[in-house]
Amino acid sequence: MPRRIRRAARILLVDGAGRVLLFRFTPSDRPPLWATPGGECDEGESFDAAARRELLEETGIDTDPGPEVARGGCDFLTFDGEPVTGDERYYIVRVADPAINPHALTASEQAVMLEHRWFTPEEIPGWPEVIYPENLSELLVEVGLIPA
Repeated sequence: MPRRIRRAARILLVDGAGRVLLFRFTPSDRPPLWATPGGECDEGESFDAAARRELLEETGIDTDPGPEVARGGCDFLTFDGEPVTGDERYYIVRVADPAINPHALTASEQAVMLEHRWFTPEEIPGWPEVIYPENLSELLVEVGLIPA
């Protein structure tokens, strides 16, 4: 049976110090992992609209995420146990203030998204827990957020 294509918008949220926001997920069926803000597009929703909605829900920031800057994806198992193929689009949002307000998380997100952290680009490659996307350091270089 073919995997469902899971369309998602991801945000590279960068503060004034050049740090990137990641959320720590603690699912019951695998080790903890870190990921950028963002999530699955709703039925009929564009990637751009999903990026803005997810940014607001997960951080409280209501702004236009601008144009798509990169694409990625891989095969993975959702937290609900569904094997999918990700079609992910990335957006850059810069903020001066690192305060966030994840006020509109779903019940399932509230159960597994228990903390967040601003990472310097230097911390990402050697971090002891999994970070998604796995090529985040290279992606930050590719989109011009850190020098090559």
